[in-house]
Amino acid sequence: TKKTRDERATDRDACCFEMTQAPSKKTAPVPAAIKAKQPKKEEKGPSNPLFERRPKNFGIGQSLPVKQPLNRYVKWPKYVRLQRQRRVLQKRLKVPPAINQFNNTLDKNLATNLFKLLMKYRPEDAAQKKERLTGMAEAEAAGKDVESKKPVVVKFGINHITYLIEQGKAQLVCIAHDVDPIELVVWLPALCKQMNVPYCIVKGKARLGAVVHKKTATALCLTAIKNEDKLEFSKLVEAIKASYNDVFAKTQRKWGGGIMGVKSQAKTAAREKVIARELAQRAQVKV
Repeated sequence: TKKTRDERATDRDACCFEMTQAPSKKTAPVPAAIKAKQPKKEEKGPSNPLFERRPKNFGIGQSLPVKQPLNRYVKWPKYVRLQRQRRVLQKRLKVPPAINQFNNTLDKNLATNLFKLLMKYRPEDAAQKKERLTGMAEAEAAGKDVESKKPVVVKFGINHITYLIEQGKAQLVCIAHDVDPIELVVWLPALCKQMNVPYCIVKGKARLGAVVHKKTATALCLTAIKNEDKLEFSKLVEAIKASYNDVFAKTQRKWGGGIMGVKSQAKTAAREKVIARELAQRAQVKV
């Protein structure tokens, strides 16, 4: 039987609809073993209508953002920026041996013992001096004989210490590692070595200054030691000589600096890795 025009049009539309319809995706059922392990979702009770959800909007003029550390955005004072830039330059540039030796400071244990000894030989401060002079004046007024012995104390002042070293009176010299300008003390280790005087480099000038009641001190010097401290002092001098005087020639040949940043080191390592890979491939081709 021949179909009418309308029937043929209906069949054609139905065929096109079946072709355009996407195939249904069926997922495999979850195995019973896995289904048993899955935690059951807790059924939430009815929410309180008094408490409405208010999602935060962090757009302009909306909710305040979460507080974050702003250290990267701080405008640091000029002296902080300068000292950080100086530190970076000292790492990057080549540092001559005469200046690089000041990075070799005394280790913590030796430095602790050294400063314990130095604190026993602190010079008198203004209050102690006033008390001593008052006592001497009262004794003289009473007609008593006043005995004044020269105290055994730490010497300070770069010119005074230089004179003591040249005269051979210095027994131990302590130099600060952070003197600015460094030219004030850069020649002092060589002088100590030439005059055979034990010397050491310690951190830092403020700690040395605290020993002699000053804000800072470039160097300190001991010229005499009490009998009860001679054994401890001899051990200290022996350890200090082994770290400084005995290796002076070696330190005068050791340059410093030349340490690049993290990014530069990463690029160099990647470049070397590529070169090593190419050399290995060439070696395999030759074989």
